[in-house]
Amino acid sequence: MTDFNEPEAKLEALLDIINSSAHQAIAEYKKTGHGVPSADATTFHPLDLTRDTLALKKAIRLLEGAYHQLSSILAPPQHTVMNLVFNYNWACTGVAFRARLADVLDQHPEGLSVDKLAEAVNLDKVKTARVLRALTLMGCFKEVRQTVERDIFANNRLSLILKSANNVGCYTRLHSQDISKFAGVLYETMIDEEFSRSHEVDKAPQVFAFRKEGRKDPYYEAMENDEEKRDAFDRAMLGQSDVLGASAVLHHYPWNDISSVVDVGSGIGTFSTPLAKMFPHLRITNQDLPKVMTLAQNAWEKNASVTETSVLDGRMEFIPINFLEDAPVVGKDVYYLRHILHNWPDAEATTILRNIRKAMGPNSRVLIHDCVMFHTLQRPGAGTNGSSVAPEPMLSNFGAGSHNTYQTDLTMWFAFNSKERTLEELEIIGAAAGLALTQVYDLVDTMLMEFRIAGQS
Repeated sequence: MTDFNEPEAKLEALLDIINSSAHQAIAEYKKTGHGVPSADATTFHPLDLTRDTLALKKAIRLLEGAYHQLSSILAPPQHTVMNLVFNYNWACTGVAFRARLADVLDQHPEGLSVDKLAEAVNLDKVKTARVLRALTLMGCFKEVRQTVERDIFANNRLSLILKSANNVGCYTRLHSQDISKFAGVLYETMIDEEFSRSHEVDKAPQVFAFRKEGRKDPYYEAMENDEEKRDAFDRAMLGQSDVLGASAVLHHYPWNDISSVVDVGSGIGTFSTPLAKMFPHLRITNQDLPKVMTLAQNAWEKNASVTETSVLDGRMEFIPINFLEDAPVVGKDVYYLRHILHNWPDAEATTILRNIRKAMGPNSRVLIHDCVMFHTLQRPGAGTNGSSVAPEPMLSNFGAGSHNTYQTDLTMWFAFNSKERTLEELEIIGAAAGLALTQVYDLVDTMLMEFRIAGQS
């Protein structure tokens, strides 16, 4: 057994993990028959558009966690700490998306001079070039070699994400334009007499930031009166699902073993629609507020083909509910909640689960699909219920390989004064509602946690 008390042995082990995880990622790309992606590619790799990339994501989690840990050991500490804050890629990404630079370059696959690009989007050419150089350094956009002109830029596989039609691009805008503003007042909220000790949504950094601007409408209410902002937010949430690999749940839970599903807090059916198409035997109930259910039905009728409508006829229903006050439909096999509990404080989250418990039959289960926080030092027995623990000498929670999870937790704090929870915290909330954790499915950026009625297996 390797002695990780020896510093050099730890470094060598991290190098081995970097090497092996990179080869795992390469193997996943090769399985598609299209080889590995190129940094200069101007189209997406087929694997980029695949719903189930769990094996690739697990390899990248190891790779990112190991190389960040290795760098933090070998680099001077002032270098590493400064890297934490000396990073304005979010601002440059926001400019690129809002100015639609990728959309313009999409019409010029051979590249376009920054003079012409800046003119097309009505921006200063010198400043536009500085934005593009910063992003190109990180592999987003590329400079094209020309014999006469300089500063010729073109799209590549990463910059295609920043096209206006891309939902993940909308998600980048949400962070660069809104969440960054809320983050900017974080310390002020932590020392403010009114905000510092509160965990209520009306004391979120978002509210503090809006007050400083003289705005009074809450975040969601402001969107309700602005169709363009509401549409951008909805698309950003679809982009978040893509980033977090939310669709992996369709491939890594035994849906064939059940017959009925209730999507609690379903929204317009982002989860239930693909679920219904993949598993024709399921009877699915969408439940959310009345206004949302109207939107969901309209969205389904608008987007479903005649064939899909006939196939799903009688299998998909939309029933209004206020899950803080009412129990969902009774006696279904699965009650599914995706990114619901992380919106609510513990008391309200417990109420939601208690209401579901009232509707459950003896064999029903609750599936909570959320990001889950893990400590760098795990409790004894961690990883025995389906959750994963990183190999030594990595931090047991994969360190920087879990970046998305921990940044999502901060996002929830900044925007809504809510949070992602640890597995232990979710078990406590479940127990207070009469539920017991029975299984965890590791989906990398998120976890799917199965709860059943306490005392039953």
